Amino acid sequence: MSDSQTSNDQTSNNPIKPITQKQISASSDINNKNNSGNGVTLSVVQADITTLNVDAIVNAANSSLLGGGGVDGAIHRAAGRELLAYCRTLNGCQTGEAKISPAFKLPCQYVIHTVGPVWHGGNQHEPELLANCYRNSLDLAVKHNLTSIAFPAISTGVYGYPLDKATKIAIDTVQNYVLTAQKQATNFSIREVVFCCFSASDAAVYKQVLESI
Repeated sequence: MSDSQTSNDQTSNNPIKPITQKQISASSDINNKNNSGNGVTLSVVQADITTLNVDAIVNAANSSLLGGGGVDGAIHRAAGRELLAYCRTLNGCQTGEAKISPAFKLPCQYVIHTVGPVWHGGNQHEPELLANCYRNSLDLAVKHNLTSIAFPAISTGVYGYPLDKATKIAIDTVQNYVLTAQKQATNFSIREVVFCCFSASDAAVYKQVLESI
């Protein structure tokens, strides 16, 4: 169930092969080897997000930021008690917003905590709030000059957001953010965005959507 579970059979010592990748760039010459350094790679992997060796992983948190079930609980367990103690100082988080913390015992440097919307049929601003989760998380990554970030499938676990709709929002929002930022900023730091799925079925949906853009 996407953001509600993690796998224990991956370790950070074993590189995880992407299921699919796509490089995007605001430059019309993305295929020109002289401009290849300007692109951002979007990847889909099937893995335990707590094992990924990226600059930051995103936690699909609840509004208290004090841990919970699913990927939220897994991240807190893997990071150690220091993460909970630090999160107590953040004073919670509103739906669609994001806050950042050190990663403590995790292999990444930072954890970006964001609170996804609960699905109520799509008529209570859920798409806008979910897109804000991705935009605000990316804002924090850029502010901290990070180059790589990994997202779980936010809101698709116990929050009930339909996977196909959530996947399209995730990939479209990230793509639009990257293309806009590349046009507006000369110091855009991000070079890789990873969409980390727990199950093969979830990864297949992400693969299909990413390859369609």
